[in-house]
Amino acid sequence: MVTFAHTDRGADETDWAASGLATLAEMALDPQELSAMRFVVLAAHPDDESLGAGGLLALLHALGANVEVLLCTAGEASHPASATMTPGQLAAIRLDEFAAAMEVLGLTGCWRFLGLPDGGLNDRTLEISARLREAITRHPGNPEQLAIVAPYRADGHADHDVLGATAADVAREGGHALLEYPIWYWLWASPEDAAWQSWARLPLGLEQQAAKKAAMAVHASQVLPLSELAGDEALLSVGFLAHFQRAFETFAWTRPGAAAAGSAAQSAPHTSADAQRIFDAVHSTSDDPWQYTTRWYERRKRTLTLAALPQEKYQSGLEIGCSIGTLTAELAGRCLSLLAVDASSTALELAAQRLAPYPGVSIRQLTLPAEWPKGRYDLVVVSEVGYYLAPVELERLLTRVEAAMAPGGTLLLCHWRHPVSGWELDGDSVHTLARNRLRWRTAALYQERDFVLEALEAPTDPGTLEA
Repeated sequence: MVTFAHTDRGADETDWAASGLATLAEMALDPQELSAMRFVVLAAHPDDESLGAGGLLALLHALGANVEVLLCTAGEASHPASATMTPGQLAAIRLDEFAAAMEVLGLTGCWRFLGLPDGGLNDRTLEISARLREAITRHPGNPEQLAIVAPYRADGHADHDVLGATAADVAREGGHALLEYPIWYWLWASPEDAAWQSWARLPLGLEQQAAKKAAMAVHASQVLPLSELAGDEALLSVGFLAHFQRAFETFAWTRPGAAAAGSAAQSAPHTSADAQRIFDAVHSTSDDPWQYTTRWYERRKRTLTLAALPQEKYQSGLEIGCSIGTLTAELAGRCLSLLAVDASSTALELAAQRLAPYPGVSIRQLTLPAEWPKGRYDLVVVSEVGYYLAPVELERLLTRVEAAMAPGGTLLLCHWRHPVSGWELDGDSVHTLARNRLRWRTAALYQERDFVLEALEAPTDPGTLEA
């Protein structure tokens, strides 16, 4: 249980700015996708919505998305020692401020007040769940195109935590997306905490930043003193508010249907052996089932992949999951020797024909990570294959990579950023797991809506981890 007080100085925003937070993977949703979705937003108290998700709400309004905000409490307990305000008076003020913030964000008439007690949400979980499900029924459609937006379930404030956990349960049951926004986390946590490293970043345009700033300002009872008397001090300090003046917002993002997929995976998990059977079947129907050789998307991605390699030449390369060898052929010019492996014998038959002109290239059929080639490598490429492993297999693969990598070598990762149907992982989670497991320096990072490309550099001293 996290213990903190709003008067704590906490982590400084300059520390967060230097942490790599601004290089988190962006949410892989374009404006067209966002405008087609429905959003039910939960706020425990007036101002939560502006602090944690004001930019998102302004963006959704601008896109014409379907949004409903559920305000659980009036926040009447924010100043328990006030010399000038009763809880009832403060509740009235804060509800007016909330209404004003909704107007600033373009959501007048798109919210409901649930009238629950401030500080007492833990005893009202059944009611919250029922009201949330009721709101969802007001916005019918494909369950996977509905997102619940709620406080982070480990934010440290009891009301936030219970609201986030309840939202997660409802999202899991319904197969909805879940966006959890942290608030007090930025105060009590530090950049060394691992939780934020798996989150997603939503860049905010200048209009969204301005709308969020204006919405935060109308919560005057929280950002300014109620009076000069003791007990009426501003609840939110200037230092704390700095965490919400970034050019992006950060969310713990659970993709739609992820929980249902996870349940299915527990009973019949996809593994590398499954991938071998699936890809043998896929490659038996076409010489180029993913149009590696013809699609501009694939050709452009290979060019970017080669450009991201920090070294011009490598002594010994290993490509994991080479498929029909299109990327292998281009990597051959950067490696004195290159071993390309794949689980699919059918794919390797096609790769052998393409790679015959390259004397430095050899191919082998291996089912990784259970099998692993001997040798030391200063380049390992894992492109569009990480999410075809179960999480425990990916962990083992990364352990194998670490053991086989030469000091100062490069691990090149490139993955599709959208959900991969039937598999537990997606591209962003593969890269997050790799960063967290290896703790290697990021030598290059490129991401766009459809894929993320990253080069990690092994420490020159194998006994140390990079900061």
